[in-house]
This record gives sequence, C-alpha cells and structure tokens, in this order.
Amino acid sequence: MTARIGVVTFPGSLDDRDTQRAIRLAGAEPVALWHKDKDLHQVDAVVLPGGFSYGDYLRAGAISRFSPVMETVIEQAKAGLPVLGICNGFQILTEAHLLPGGMLGNDHLHFICRDQKLRVENAETAWTVDYEAGQEIHIPLKNMDGRYVADQYTLDKLEAEGRVAFRYLDFNPNGSLNDIAGITNEAGNVVGLMPHPEHATEPLIGTGRTDGLPFFTSILKKLVNA
Repeated sequence: MTARIGVVTFPGSLDDRDTQRAIRLAGAEPVALWHKDKDLHQVDAVVLPGGFSYGDYLRAGAISRFSPVMETVIEQAKAGLPVLGICNGFQILTEAHLLPGGMLGNDHLHFICRDQKLRVENAETAWTVDYEAGQEIHIPLKNMDGRYVADQYTLDKLEAEGRVAFRYLDFNPNGSLNDIAGITNEAGNVVGLMPHPEHATEPLIGTGRTDGLPFFTSILKKLVNA
C-alpha cells in the first residue's frame, strides 16, 4: 500500500507544490492539506513546507502555529506521527513547541538564497535514515529569518543527546548558534531544518544534485519498517 504524506498549505506557503512533487518522486502519495482543516485524512506523515505563512507577521510561523490543522498535527506528533518542517515549517515547529528554541532574523539582516553545504549529524531520525552520519550534502537555502537560537541549557542538551540533525559547513549563512541547520525532537519523529531538500531532488533543478531526495525516501523506509 502506498504511503500517504500530507503537505499543509498555509496562506503564503510557496513550496507546497514542490514538496508534493518531491514526495511523488520518492514513490509516495502526496496529500494536500488545508490549514483550516483539522482532519489529516489518515496520512502516514506530514510536511510543513517553506514559504512566508501569513506574511511572517508578528514572527515567522507565529500565526500559523494557531491554524486549526496544527491542533491535530501537534497532538499526533506527540503520539509519534512523523512531521518534517522545512524553512517556514521549521519556524512553525518551534512556535508550536514541537521543537525547542526559536528563529530570529538573519544576523546580516538580508534575505539569503544560495546552495548550502551541510553535514548530516543524525542519520537515525524518521527523515534521515537514508543518509549516513557525517555525510556532506548540498541543499538550497533561502530565508530571511533563519537564525536558530536557544538558551545555553537547550543547546547543551541538543548537542549531548545528538539532536542536532544538520549543521552548516564552510559558511554560516544566518548566524545560527552552533552552526545548527536542523534539529530533531527526542523521539526522532519530528525534524525541522532551514534548507530546502525539495529543491534538490532532480538533476535539472536546484543544485543539480539529488541530495534532498533521501529525506523523502527515508520516511518511506521508516514507515515500511514501523
């Protein structure tokens, strides 16, 4: 039976269709979810895509966190549903307290768009099992509020528990503490990152690589083996 992966569209989402395409390329069925709908339509996993939901008013992700769909996402994520937050989706996950810390404006105060080198730090989450720990990959990055911050206790806890999932290499594009590009929750079913793996799934677009495709094949492998 084909795995069904939901992709939530908020007002201002930009990358929902790209994410659906990446899911389809990986061999799963993408399911479009509307932010006002509490029903997840029996999906096996959920992706919160990139964009500028609600125009990033107040703080990036701060309003979307209260969308009706998030009530169900939060409840089911705590029960083990795999959830991936990409860029704005990562911001929403921190606002929803499914992931610790928060996102601030880039330290240089400019929007940045570039191909970014990352190191995979944790290859044991629901979204990273098709990578190897220490693997270096290139994923497109585009954000204005991409600076990951947390208090020292939280940073130490993330590092000690191996919950930093991805780290920026060669260049820190936004001032994120500890060069953090993505993190996971304790259970490993919720992952958030700023770069956009859905833009690195086909050789003719994005980086010209397919380094982002394992995000979507990882979740299929995890669901099959669950």
